Amino acid sequence: MKLFRSLAAAGVVVAGLGAALTAALAADISGAGATFPYPVYAKWAEAYKKETGNGLNYQSIGSGGGIKQITARTVTFGASDMPLKPEDLDKNGLIQFPTVMGGIVPVVNLDGVASGDLTIDGATLAKIYLGEIKTWNDPAIAKLNPNAKLPAQAIALVHRSDGSGTTFIFTNYLSKVSADWKGKVGSATAVEWPAGIGAKGNEGVANNVKQTKGSIGYVETAYAKQNNLTTTKLVNKDGKAVAATPETIAAAAAGADWAKAPGFYMILTDEAGEKAWPIAGATFILLPKQPKNVAEAGVALNFFAWAYKNGDKLAEDLDYVALPDSVVKLIEASWAKDVKDADGKPVYSVTN
Repeated sequence: MKLFRSLAAAGVVVAGLGAALTAALAADISGAGATFPYPVYAKWAEAYKKETGNGLNYQSIGSGGGIKQITARTVTFGASDMPLKPEDLDKNGLIQFPTVMGGIVPVVNLDGVASGDLTIDGATLAKIYLGEIKTWNDPAIAKLNPNAKLPAQAIALVHRSDGSGTTFIFTNYLSKVSADWKGKVGSATAVEWPAGIGAKGNEGVANNVKQTKGSIGYVETAYAKQNNLTTTKLVNKDGKAVAATPETIAAAAAGADWAKAPGFYMILTDEAGEKAWPIAGATFILLPKQPKNVAEAGVALNFFAWAYKNGDKLAEDLDYVALPDSVVKLIEASWAKDVKDADGKPVYSVTN
């Protein structure tokens, strides 16, 4: 499913663009990639378009597609929930920066089960997705839910069919909590699923679970919220059953030291802490260090600068977690240092 929204871009300093900037503002700037952040990018787009009347088209096609398109330089920026390693950024002449943090949550469609009624631990979730636990009344699930009336119903597995950063985060978590999963399947944006049916995008998984009785899938929390899906609790690294909320996602990110993360490379799964949600992650923007179209790159950076300054409430309303101001300062400093035109002049200037 391809989704397009207008994101506005104007109003923060872009150095040395002149008439080229005016020309760029006359047309939408292009971005493509992760479906994980699409709900918040859409909200930011709507608010910023109202404020400025200018726009930027974001194509929600999955992280794999976003990486491919920015590597080929067919869009102004790419978006991925799987951070690229510093050596891959250097190889492709890219910078990377996070925009928001969020959670991936298992969602189910079971009659008589409401959000928070069902608890699953990592080992059991891995066995479900390995196809080893086949029914909802399996002893492993029943042991975690002694008071639940679990049906003798077949589990219908739903997973992503496209290259997906959401899948990377989900399978990274499963690889940490299950040696069997790590050995048999592993972690990537696309894996050889042992069982289940595929759906495209967080949107596709959400719709498939909503329509299929007995199903389980994994989606970003905003999609669960927007589609009124039934979410499960997870047992975290400290042995506590927690729900996916802004507070538990923030707890998972509490120990993140972004200043010591080259290229802002950071994975937040299976973090310690009594309140930590175990399947958390940041979502990232990928931009060329030397853009083909300097004006468009500057306009895109302006949009994200506006979002950092004005978009926290919109993000939090969708259960995303905004980045700390200290991290935003690191990010904007990296733009000024690393994104340059063909003459070596900075595209972005930090003004405060």
